[in-house]
Amino acid sequence: MEKIAHSGPAKPIGPYSTAIEIEGFLFVSGQIPLKEDGSLLTGDIEKEAELVLENIRKVLSACKYTLDDVVKSTIFLKDMGDFPRVNEVYARYFQPPYPARSTVEVANLPRSAKIEIEVIAYKER
Repeated sequence: MEKIAHSGPAKPIGPYSTAIEIEGFLFVSGQIPLKEDGSLLTGDIEKEAELVLENIRKVLSACKYTLDDVVKSTIFLKDMGDFPRVNEVYARYFQPPYPARSTVEVANLPRSAKIEIEVIAYKER
């Protein structure tokens, strides 16, 4: 098992690993729209979703995975009304066959973010 403590644009904001790899699976912790300087991007859900997915892409790349290796994702939204716009952004990042996915509305997210996405990737070793 390999733990990746920091492989993204900003340091984790809690006691967790950014990603853990075990037997070809990469479990990427939930990413919120954090900019390189650690500040939270706010205001436009499409731009926030893009930044989250770019941050995920960077974590995957640092671990030698790609978005094509993602087999499962979970999207957490503060407002399910944002779902159609997030879905449009998401569709630009993933190709068929799309990863399995769950989307849930939550009461709150770290730093009061409006979106968080976590993924599981797999690559044969």
